[in-house]
Amino acid sequence: MPDPQGGTPTLYALLIAADRYLPNHLPEGTYPSLKGCVRDVTHVEEFLKRRLGMTDDRIIKLTSTNTGAAEPPEPPERRPTYENMVAAFKQLGGQARPGDQVFIHYSGHGGRSPTSIPKVKGAKALDESLVPIDIGDPRARYLRDHELARLLRDMTDKGLDVTVVLDSCHSGGATRGVRDAVTDVAVRGVDFVDRTDRPTDSLVASQAELEETWAALGARAPGGSTRNLAAGDDRGEGYTLLAACRPNELANEAVFEGTERNGALTYWLLDTLLQLDPGMTYKMVHDRVVAKVHSRFELQVPVLQGDPGRVVFGSEHVKPEFTTLVVEVAKDGKGVTLETGQALGVRAGAQFVIYPRTAVNLSRPEDRIALVRVTRIGATTSLAEVVQTYGTRKIEQGDQAVLLGVASVKLVRKVRTVPNPKVPGQGVNQAAALRTIEQAVPDSQGWVEVAQAADPADFVVTLSDDGAHYAICDGSGIPIANLRPPLGVDEAGAPAALVRRLVHLVKFRAAQELENKDVRSPLKNKIKVTLLGTQTEFDPAEDTPKPTPFDRRGDVPTVRHGDWVFLKIENASPSDLNVAVLDFQPDWGISQVLPLKSSFEEIDSGGEPLVLPLRAWLPDGYDQGSDTLKVLAAVDPADFRVLELPALDQPIAPKGMRGGNSLLGHLLSALGEEKPRTRNLEVAANPSEEWASAQVVIHVERQAAGPR
Repeated sequence: MPDPQGGTPTLYALLIAADRYLPNHLPEGTYPSLKGCVRDVTHVEEFLKRRLGMTDDRIIKLTSTNTGAAEPPEPPERRPTYENMVAAFKQLGGQARPGDQVFIHYSGHGGRSPTSIPKVKGAKALDESLVPIDIGDPRARYLRDHELARLLRDMTDKGLDVTVVLDSCHSGGATRGVRDAVTDVAVRGVDFVDRTDRPTDSLVASQAELEETWAALGARAPGGSTRNLAAGDDRGEGYTLLAACRPNELANEAVFEGTERNGALTYWLLDTLLQLDPGMTYKMVHDRVVAKVHSRFELQVPVLQGDPGRVVFGSEHVKPEFTTLVVEVAKDGKGVTLETGQALGVRAGAQFVIYPRTAVNLSRPEDRIALVRVTRIGATTSLAEVVQTYGTRKIEQGDQAVLLGVASVKLVRKVRTVPNPKVPGQGVNQAAALRTIEQAVPDSQGWVEVAQAADPADFVVTLSDDGAHYAICDGSGIPIANLRPPLGVDEAGAPAALVRRLVHLVKFRAAQELENKDVRSPLKNKIKVTLLGTQTEFDPAEDTPKPTPFDRRGDVPTVRHGDWVFLKIENASPSDLNVAVLDFQPDWGISQVLPLKSSFEEIDSGGEPLVLPLRAWLPDGYDQGSDTLKVLAAVDPADFRVLELPALDQPIAPKGMRGGNSLLGHLLSALGEEKPRTRNLEVAANPSEEWASAQVVIHVERQAAGPR
């Protein structure tokens, strides 16, 4: 909505992060203190300032830092208590003018308690809430879902464009609590319902107003149950909301780079926004964030509500990619010092392209001097090594560096063995059983390593609760689904078979994460992928697709086993493209579904979209699973079949150099090698290579209720 007075819309932000919860003990359980929430909003704040030019007077922050002390270091008026959060929302809404944009980010615990509006929700219903840091005090109040809905409606009624990010659990039904001691991964939620007798009066609005707001959203579900904190009209009520997970899922925080923890949603959201340009929509952001989070935490699927086609932050606020100054060049020309660092959200492994100091148009590949990778991070300066040079010009002090992001794919992954405390004490010798796994890891040909004490683990190997079988878990300690058949602890060859499974999973994830993150690529955001809907009866040879659209446009759709799904691929780039579609299957296989017999199919620039009918299918014995459909496109021909994998436990055939002799071909071939030649696969863009990818996720169930 434009400013009625004709001014330029302004962006305002409210950032809330709760790491230190004290007091946090309740009769039903405890809200453990966290470690990554304040870091989340610190990185968000730096992004908003550096990338979007925001200033302190337009940012409101409430934080509670976990230093281990009895009290967080922030003064009481700047902590995330109920009173301060409500006041901050109202201050933000009062400060912004009609037509302005508002960005709200919350990182912390999500909680549940008996509803305070039973007249609308039902007597047995629960409220989902943002959890204030003093919730252990029975006089403290939650910021409940219907209160949040009212605060957001007040903003949208004023004519504000609102974006909300909630990096927390919205329902604790499937959570297990904090798992730091084993995996250095924490869950931002709890597994209990807080039934403490608390004050029910609201600082947001009157009881009648809150009831009216919730009833207007249509948020009451059959049987008196409620939706989660993302509740609202799926078509959007003037705001866009990105939530960390679906109801009854986990919102994880974990170590992604180095030793510091971040929320999974926040980490991948910022990683995606670093590629922000005027054409990026919330659907594009959500599709990538879902794929990234889901590839590491299988049981966490971020949710988008509101208008998926809305442009992120609005085009008025998207500025050219910021540049970083080269402040020093090593005498041998093999390294540089960049004027950037940890305070600006840059991480080790981040890559920059160097341009001459005089360059104005940073979209010209022919002007690039070199590609560098950050090796040592400081607060405001960092050291980087030269990875690749273009042409003969040398890097000079004062040249410009443009961030590409962390553009490498980890080939070598780490595994940790962890005893299961539920195994009966007189049962199997867990230490001996797990030791055999560690001893078998060297047989992985270098794809897997045993994690040392300080290393974050990509996989955790433990035993089933009865001690009879091995279990492979993701980095959060959640068992990975569909690893069949079970491997018995006493079964001959089980350790070797388990290591082969780990290698398979490593290659699967590496292929899943492959993408070109060159923010200056002419193909960036030019491959448009849309799920049109589902259809029960369809004959590809005779019928015209007439799919039923998915109801929840921003969510991962769920379809029935055997039904048809229709994928639309559009080429909005200036070049004709060679396209292939890979299906990352629930049985951990990767198959090329377009084209079936050749290596790629050509799609003309600006031509008719390609609509691909796909049969939703589950392997025998599977009741549900997720498919990731990855669209890969290149200007020059490329053989994407090199990424194919059989189902788990089937032999992986050597692929050699089938990817071709181009840079992209070498990247593809590296994923199929018997032994990795390097620890990380550099996916930095080369000016002679033009390729891109896009992907969507579909959930398949044998007894799904219908398209959603």
